[in-house]
Amino acid sequence: MSHSPPPSADPAPEVLLVEDDAVLREATGMALERHGFRVRTAADGLTGLAMFRSHPPDVAVLDVMLPELDGVSLVRRIRETSGVPALMISARTDPIDVVQGLEAGADDYLTKPYDTAVLVARMRAALRRAGPAAGGPAAEGPVEQPEPQRLLRAGDLTVDARSLEVRRGERLLELTPTELKLVLEFAAEPGVVLSRSTLLERVWDYNWGGDSRVVDVHVQRLRAKVGHERIETVRGFGYKLRP
Repeated sequence: MSHSPPPSADPAPEVLLVEDDAVLREATGMALERHGFRVRTAADGLTGLAMFRSHPPDVAVLDVMLPELDGVSLVRRIRETSGVPALMISARTDPIDVVQGLEAGADDYLTKPYDTAVLVARMRAALRRAGPAAGGPAAEGPVEQPEPQRLLRAGDLTVDARSLEVRRGERLLELTPTELKLVLEFAAEPGVVLSRSTLLERVWDYNWGGDSRVVDVHVQRLRAKVGHERIETVRGFGYKLRP
């Protein structure tokens, strides 16, 4: 089903909400509309995947426990072809479930019950990250961007801050918007240790306490692409890019 607010000159961001609980799906969809989103909904993973492929949204919100195709598998299928921001919601709080969702390609996650205002804030943060990195919708206001030198080289790794391209040797790396924002933060201050709380604030726009597992999993995914030796763990403090 779909919820469609009146058309406007500047279309609102569109969200695909995949949630099998009919009451929660309806309530969340209505709440997101009140916050200015256009909403399409699906009740199972296969329908959600088909809707995503036929008309990609600006951001996807996916439940973990879905019939037909679970949320982790769904976000993994989405990541095969798209870098659209994806947030996962789940009643399961086991660290393994959280990490599996993030490793599959989710940008963020929320555990149920959640405050709709928090969901909206995280969706908007994800859209801001996607804006310059993946051609997503523009941010709603001015967003501070890191100011690294135009071209940073670290061994075989090259980060071009203007073209937003990251290469390893001659190979152009395919990074998600969150991974790109993360590497730009490291490139802005090569050799400087960035704490998890700093990265949560700069990359995920968390101005409140966030779960550091989000940072750790994304750093591990980024390492696999840019080279494990390029991003160093400083135990007890955070991470730094080896210049």
